[in-house]
Amino acid sequence: MLVLVLLVWLLSALEAVKVSPLIEKVGDHKDLKKLLRTRTNVLVLYTKTAAAGDAHLKLLSDVAQALKGQATIAWVDCGDSDGRKLCKKMKVDPGSRQGGSMVAFLKDPSGPPLWEENPEAKDVVHVETEKDFRKLLKKEERPVLMMFYAPCESLNASLLKPSLHSEGKPGQTHEVLAGMNVHPAQFDGLKQEFSVKGYPTFCYFQKGRFLHHYENYGAGAADLVAWLKDPQPPQPKTPEVPWAETDSAVFHLTDESFDGFLEEQPAALVMFYAPWCGHCKKMKPEFDEAAEILNRGSDSPGVLAALDATVHKAVGDRFKISGFPTLKYFQNGEEKFTLPQLRSKDKIMEFMHNPQAPPPPERSWEDRPSSVSHLGSEDFREALKKKRHALVMFYAPWCPHCKSAVPHFTAAAELFKEDRKVSEASVPKVLSPAEDDCPVQHVPHCPRLCRFENLKKE
Repeated sequence: MLVLVLLVWLLSALEAVKVSPLIEKVGDHKDLKKLLRTRTNVLVLYTKTAAAGDAHLKLLSDVAQALKGQATIAWVDCGDSDGRKLCKKMKVDPGSRQGGSMVAFLKDPSGPPLWEENPEAKDVVHVETEKDFRKLLKKEERPVLMMFYAPCESLNASLLKPSLHSEGKPGQTHEVLAGMNVHPAQFDGLKQEFSVKGYPTFCYFQKGRFLHHYENYGAGAADLVAWLKDPQPPQPKTPEVPWAETDSAVFHLTDESFDGFLEEQPAALVMFYAPWCGHCKKMKPEFDEAAEILNRGSDSPGVLAALDATVHKAVGDRFKISGFPTLKYFQNGEEKFTLPQLRSKDKIMEFMHNPQAPPPPERSWEDRPSSVSHLGSEDFREALKKKRHALVMFYAPWCPHCKSAVPHFTAAAELFKEDRKVSEASVPKVLSPAEDDCPVQHVPHCPRLCRFENLKKE
């Protein structure tokens, strides 16, 4: 009779806790160590009892299904004898978690937490589908300020501040603040409809009708609070103020005057600029002030000149000006140096009194010796076919996060250089996502590490 009772209890417990075959049950420390040694992306659930784990296991079954082949979900029951020892050894405190954050964490453990699961964002309406978005606009009587965004912690912070809500009764606001991640391609139509050309984009609605955008979000929360009290459409942007040629000691050149002017000057530093360029605007007063100082004495080491390369394109094209500002030093009409490091008045003055060639540019990652294979669209597939396992880093050469990751990725490649089954490779981000034959069609952030097995992206 006792055996029968135990069997009935065991069967009822197993029936109550339905464990997905994708979730691995771990019984002791030895099993856990083996799992961690053989798997690379593991999330372990610890529960106080088997029954207490019911809701968690149902949740994790969905997570395991969403990350099938990308991650391993393990479960430790701290209620049984073996599990109790393991939980005590690991010093765990079983608690509750949410599925979305688990999926996001396992896809990118270093990434920011999901905005919609941040307790500070409880007053923000988080919209997941276009259907929910349309439904919100249809039913909501209050004005709606919708922030269309891509997952990025720095952007989300602007709506997390409680001060954004207009004054009113506790728990009540004069408008609805909402957020929607429209970065996935499925929302391209929505982005086109509301002119979402960058992130974040704020759209203001009244009674379901779109009125206008809010564009001054960079000014901070206080400005948004003030704007919500009297929402107005964006003001026309003031036209760019041209560089005042008459009040400036800088010589302003054109396509026609450029060559003749430089032939007359023993030494000249020319700034190629664009009126809309923020770095150019910041540098103009420094350049003007340096020019005034250089013009004061009779023994001036040279003159400063400027050319708007967006207007006088012939000269800009001749010198292959691709970025602004670009500074070039000329002697007797002949180009000597390109000087990217000159930005301040002091640096400009120092150079003009002692013209020296700039330091050589930093060697690119491809030119440095390492065990990393540098791939392009033409050899991407062929290279990965030769290796069973490959970890590929998609990067942009100018990205500071990528630069920080380079030494770590290079060091890891050194560890696997003798293993013929494993390869570590890099692909410049600017090449691969645009190619039709590349297995990775969407690399939204850099650096991005992707693991391939037999050319199949894992």
